[in-house]
Amino acid sequence: MKNYLNFETEIKNLETELDNLKDPYNQSGLSEVDTKKISQTQNELDEKLKEIYANLDPWQTTMVARHEDRPKSKFFIDNLFEEFIPLSGDRHYGEDKSVITGFGKFEGTSVLIIGQEKGDDLDTRISRNFGMMRPEGYRKTIRLMELADKFNIPIISFIDTPGAYPGVGAEERGQAEAIAKSIECCMKLKVPTLAIIIGEGGSGGAIALASSNKVLMLENAIYSVISPEGCATILWRDPKKMLDAAKAMKLSAKDLLELEIIDEIIKEPHGGAHRDKNSILIEVKKSISQNLDFFKSMSGDEILNDRKNKFLRIGRSKGFMNNLEDLSNLKINENKLEKIYKSKKFIFSSVGLILLLSILLFYFL
Repeated sequence: MKNYLNFETEIKNLETELDNLKDPYNQSGLSEVDTKKISQTQNELDEKLKEIYANLDPWQTTMVARHEDRPKSKFFIDNLFEEFIPLSGDRHYGEDKSVITGFGKFEGTSVLIIGQEKGDDLDTRISRNFGMMRPEGYRKTIRLMELADKFNIPIISFIDTPGAYPGVGAEERGQAEAIAKSIECCMKLKVPTLAIIIGEGGSGGAIALASSNKVLMLENAIYSVISPEGCATILWRDPKKMLDAAKAMKLSAKDLLELEIIDEIIKEPHGGAHRDKNSILIEVKKSISQNLDFFKSMSGDEILNDRKNKFLRIGRSKGFMNNLEDLSNLKINENKLEKIYKSKKFIFSSVGLILLLSILLFYFL
């Protein structure tokens, strides 16, 4: 049974009509299949999908990003990578099932794969904690990212989480520290890192793994510091104002690309990634391949500086700097007085000492 969003009523009616036309036994008795009518209805459906999905507002985009049939990390891991070997545990506390991690091969190249997994049904969603990672999940990914860095293995992360788990136990075990350490680890790696936002990219739970050389985003995914409902509750004390919040937050792929927070938008089929999973699989595979090729000729230091510059450039498009490509080499500029003091440091120190002795002699004598 297909799941429809509240703005897809016309699409639902057309698909129901199409299913009835394709089934000759839907009415009492046997009827003929009207191929002409089927073709006409299919064309109407395609046009309606294009029309609706070309004009989604930010809140509708949020609903598509959260669609329960949307392809999850496990789907991409199972279909894009070969010889995947899952690895578990943070070597401190335990295993976090909300994130799948392990080594595999992509087009013959060894890679580390990290995927935040929400689950496909109620049981798996509960066991996966709805994709909300705990501290042990972040510590597990840190352990494996450092291992990948040691052996010069690229890292590919699939981001899909409403945010880090806010429970008491998680806070007691150092949730904030684990997220901060994960960001720090991501930023100091000398191997190529790709982060693909496939659904929700929520708050610190997402940025902890998305501090990457390239941040890619599916067309109908979202990436924000807080959920629209949470933002509306804080600003207006009314969670029903999520549309206003979603518009103000600039959380869609199109807005984020304009702000240069993400690097690339991966196109989805009309109607969202959940309508044609094979199509989105091909697009994601193509994007990963192109971005990994981009870093093949770069050294570890060049990869590190590329990542530093990427994040230092954010928000500087209208600043006072001319050379934004060299931000990682930023140094504190010394003024003229500092330069004079450093060059004549011995003289200034001697004069100061003489003055101090003079004052002391005057006072005591």
